[in-house]
Amino acid sequence: MKKVLYFEILNYKKENLELLKKNFELVILNNPSQITPDILKDISVIFAPLGYYFGEDIFSMSPDLKVIATNTTGVPHIDVELAAARGIHIISLRDEKEFLNTITPTAELTMGLIINITRNVISAIKSVLDGKWSRWEFGGQAMLSRMSIGIVGLGRLGKMVAKYATAFGMDISYYDPFITHDLQWIYKRCESIEELVSNVDIVSVHIPMNKENRHFFNRGVFSKFKKGSYFINTARGEVVDSEALIDALEKGIIKGAALDVLDGEFEPDFSERVLSHSLVRYAQTHDNLIITPHIAGSTEDAWYLTQRYVIEQTIEYVRRFQ
Repeated sequence: MKKVLYFEILNYKKENLELLKKNFELVILNNPSQITPDILKDISVIFAPLGYYFGEDIFSMSPDLKVIATNTTGVPHIDVELAAARGIHIISLRDEKEFLNTITPTAELTMGLIINITRNVISAIKSVLDGKWSRWEFGGQAMLSRMSIGIVGLGRLGKMVAKYATAFGMDISYYDPFITHDLQWIYKRCESIEELVSNVDIVSVHIPMNKENRHFFNRGVFSKFKKGSYFINTARGEVVDSEALIDALEKGIIKGAALDVLDGEFEPDFSERVLSHSLVRYAQTHDNLIITPHIAGSTEDAWYLTQRYVIEQTIEYVRRFQ
């Protein structure tokens, strides 16, 4: 049986681990920092977690490596070009559109965050726990059916959010220069990010992290936001300049923000220093910013299905080429 390297920090469901054990000889470490040349010398498949980079250092110690698998849509933690040059196949969810169309929790949480921040839900809950029972200080700005939303990135998730927003009766605009077909008859197209953010009540982010998108939302863009609008990010923390967002919140340009992601969160020691993050420090003393710990895709069924899909794809690939 082929040897597979699996890391406990991936937290695969019990049934999925059993499937791996049934088809491979499983080598288990807690995390990639425990890798040694001796472990890698006869490994055929690595299941790669975010927060650790899989490139030359790993590949040079892995003469038998044929597959790197990851149940993520992005692969920023893998040197894709070097893997291809070395004949290492990458299995991910990146282009699995038909399957991913059945995985909806990120879009669902986006709508949940929108409701939470626009209706002051967290503050209202805290008030009740403090022994107060009064609705008057928690009135929302408006009904969602009277608000507009701007989708930044009208890909799979952006379209899901637009669909859900339609059900709420919201006016929908989008900015996505990579959309080549005309959706003008469904949603309003904006030709620039500045046009979008200056005209909508809620901005929801659904773009990937790459060199071009790092700090896509900077001081210049935030300065163009419609006064009193809301900012929602369930994409990647690195697309936002954290200090610029704080500045926009403090100045009242943005009325509130809800984040499920933070820049630096995939670094191995992030959980040990999360309280020092500037956005977390701000949220500790302000009610107009709520942060969740990247739970957008975190439902038991989504975890199971995405893990299972990548495992089954790996089994099929190895069987085909062994």
